[in-house]
Amino acid sequence: MDNLIDTDGGSLTHLDADGRANMVDVSDKDPTNREAQAQAWIRMRPSTLKLIQQNGHPKGDVFAVARIAGIMAAKKTHDLIPLCHPLMLSSIHVEVKAVEPDSVRIVSTCRLNGRTGVELEALTAASVAALTIYDMCKAVDRGMIIDNIQLLRKQGGRSGYFEIGAPQ
Repeated sequence: MDNLIDTDGGSLTHLDADGRANMVDVSDKDPTNREAQAQAWIRMRPSTLKLIQQNGHPKGDVFAVARIAGIMAAKKTHDLIPLCHPLMLSSIHVEVKAVEPDSVRIVSTCRLNGRTGVELEALTAASVAALTIYDMCKAVDRGMIIDNIQLLRKQGGRSGYFEIGAPQ
């Protein structure tokens, strides 16, 4: 099973001793305050971004719909990711911001007091918000690119604090 060791020296938690997929048992963990923040970027033609910013899109306010889609997605993460626990999130915040001349940055933050982290919920929120922008704008720009989907930071739980770019 040496091939199941990650770069931090721990084992992959969603595999049992025989290497089979397994939902992690968190029943013995103490609840703690947990928070995770993730991002996604979507690049597009400058004219597409201008259309969004001027609220000229016939489908309505693209950023508002993307924010709501991200929030809904965070709440449904356990339905999308097979071994993810259903969580009672206490807060979901999705920020959608135009970055001139041709990009949108989405940052999602999820919080709870619980036994397992909220990284997947934050990543799902940012991803689905980006996909929603793509869906709403594909009629005018099929060449949009979604990228840089990543965890920015997390805190709480046994593994403590993580921030992208910070020494570990």
